[in-house]
This record gives sequence, C-alpha cells and structure tokens, in this order.
Amino acid sequence: MATAQSIAFSPPRRSDAEMLDAAQAFYDRMRTRRTVRDFSSDPVDPELIRLAVRTAGTAPSGANQQPWSFVAIGDPETKRAIRIAAEEEERRFYDERAGEEWLDALAPLGTDAEKPFLETAPWLIAVFAQRWSLNGEGDRIKHYYVPESVSIATGLLIASLHSAGLATLTHTPSPMGFLNRICGRPDNEKPLVLLVVGHPAEGSRVPAINRKNEDEILFWKIAE
Repeated sequence: MATAQSIAFSPPRRSDAEMLDAAQAFYDRMRTRRTVRDFSSDPVDPELIRLAVRTAGTAPSGANQQPWSFVAIGDPETKRAIRIAAEEEERRFYDERAGEEWLDALAPLGTDAEKPFLETAPWLIAVFAQRWSLNGEGDRIKHYYVPESVSIATGLLIASLHSAGLATLTHTPSPMGFLNRICGRPDNEKPLVLLVVGHPAEGSRVPAINRKNEDEILFWKIAE
C-alpha cells in the first residue's frame, strides 16, 4: 500500500481568550441564521457564490475523495425549468406520498407545493453527491462515506453564505432526478439538496420556532 505524502502543518496558535472570542463571534453570527422562503430578486455577485463553494470544498471527506459537485444556477430559463419539475414532485408528495403525521409536522412551517422562490431568488445551488468516479484508465472508483462527506460540505456552504449576509433555503423535493437532466450531470451523481440563495424579500417573515436548549443537544463525558 502506498504511503501518503505529508507536509508540515503549524498554523499560528491563538490564546484561549482569542479562541473563545472567535467562537463566540461565530456563534452570535450563526444563531441569526433562519430559513427564508420569501426572496428578493435583487442580484447577488457571483463571486460570493464562488467563494462559498470554495469554502464548501474545504470540507473533510472519506479517503479525501471530495465526492461533491455544485451547480450554480442563475439563468432564468433554467430556474423556471427546475421550478416546474420540483413543483410536480411536490404536488405528488403532498397529495400522495406524505402521511398525515408528516403533513402535521410540516403544518407550522406553512409549506405547500408552490415554490415561487425557485424563480425569484437570484441563485440556486444544486448539490450533487458523486457515488463513484472514473480514474485515468476509465476504471470505476468507489467513493466512501459519500452522504456524510457531502453533508459536511453543505453545512460549510450554508455557513459561508450566511456569514456573507445572504439568506438560504434547503429545498429537497423527492425524487430529485430531474436535476441531473436539467443541470447536465452524469448518472454517478445523486442530487442531495437544492439550495436557494439570495436576499430576503422586504417584509419577509419566518415561522416563530425555537431551537433546542444546549442541555438537549450537548452531553459531557469528562473526568471528575
């Protein structure tokens, strides 16, 4: 088995106080993140999208295979085609596939099959998971921990966009195979998330929800 090459890694070390200040500042920024469903059509500099995707690409991944592809969509005709296909799947979901319990869980969020934000927002980012790839000889290479890796990258993508001052919505119509066709992605890629990106519309509102308390999500195992 080949031994991986290594390089020195010695980033500047911060003091405890500096680290706590940085962590607090990041938390204070991220706790303002909310999912938005009413977007402005105001343009967003594509360089912001580029930098956010580059940030997502720094995520750890199984065997460092980086099994992700991101398609940034700003073309109105393409966004229209995505909306038509997504709403078709959403109508099937609400009318046929979702049980009463699931619909009851969604009710407080006020969602339905209509997705105008897919056209209104200036950008959509389709996130694809590469289940396998081909090497230089055309042999198939299996990818490992693909959903986990792409999920981490998507989290970084959302955090980067929010930190820049943009709003996002994670849209997951099911199934999403239409995204391969519309975005021209190969069969080895599975669409996982359609991220809607832009500025909130003036006067937009979000559901009055609460996040779990720290003691509901954090459990310590430390020496006494």
